[in-house]
Amino acid sequence: MSTDSKTAGSSMDVVKWLLAVAFLAAAVVGNYMYADAPFLYRILAVVVLMLVSAAAALTTFQGKAFMQLLKEANVERRKVVWPTRQETTQMTLMVVVVVVVMALVLWGLDSLLGWAISALIG
Repeated sequence: MSTDSKTAGSSMDVVKWLLAVAFLAAAVVGNYMYADAPFLYRILAVVVLMLVSAAAALTTFQGKAFMQLLKEANVERRKVVWPTRQETTQMTLMVVVVVVVMALVLWGLDSLLGWAISALIG
């Protein structure tokens, strides 16, 4: 890609980002200004304006890179081996047991140190 096409692309990206921000601002300001309008119409207007804003942002270089990242993350998510119900239950029980044991150890240590300090102080 030549320097001229990068410059043209980046200047168009700036315009697209400005449009995205303008549509987003229109959604926020419009929702505030038309507070007396029916709730359903305001929600629909905000959703439409936010979708238009997102569409404008996703056509930029950064937006395309973000979409590529999401696609790659989805591919990686599919590779994850999720634990079975039995494995999840066993691990949860292990964590609960360790937490209870540590709580008892810390309670005992706290009681012992409290008794030792009060014996020292008198």
